[in-house]
Amino acid sequence: MRDQEERWPVEASASIYKGRVIGLRADTLRMPDGQTAVREVVEHPGAVSVIALDEEDRVLVVRQYRHPVGHRLWEPPAGLLDVPGENPLHAAQRELYEEGHHRASDWRVLVDLFTSPGTTEEAIRIYLARGLTEVPDGERYVGQHEEADMTIAWVPFEELVRLILAGELHNPTLVAGVLALAAARAGDGVEALRPADAPWPQRPF
Repeated sequence: MRDQEERWPVEASASIYKGRVIGLRADTLRMPDGQTAVREVVEHPGAVSVIALDEEDRVLVVRQYRHPVGHRLWEPPAGLLDVPGENPLHAAQRELYEEGHHRASDWRVLVDLFTSPGTTEEAIRIYLARGLTEVPDGERYVGQHEEADMTIAWVPFEELVRLILAGELHNPTLVAGVLALAAARAGDGVEALRPADAPWPQRPF
């Protein structure tokens, strides 16, 4: 079983809004029964996220304010694919360095997903990063805006699983990444995960 790429005919497309990160367009689709219907699409460049796991089986998370939902959320380091053609692995490495103040020597793909396919084209790739080394104070990236107010924590992996299943943590990349890692451990093992440079048809690079 696998998802299949498919495009229904677009009879017309109108741009409604173009912002710094997202856009909004209205597509008029030709349906299989011959009728047409309008579907609004939030345009998004895609993103990457990193589940960084240390030798003590702890995961690095950052606490960030998210205005649309009115919450401070615990999240993995993550960022946009806003440089055209950028290798997503390089973007993930940059985000781990900038937000998590760490580098990693071992990278694997945990899971690829569409965040909300009924409304947006956003696709995200979540990596597992191991072999961590801390960035010295003098070499650290200094964040701005929401990033300037972020805090970092190390949380035992099993505790994260418990908090997710208890409904205490809600960031989708944290939920998907942590539970994907739990499934990998319970299945064929982490070494069977896809390599970091595995193809990503939804965001070719």
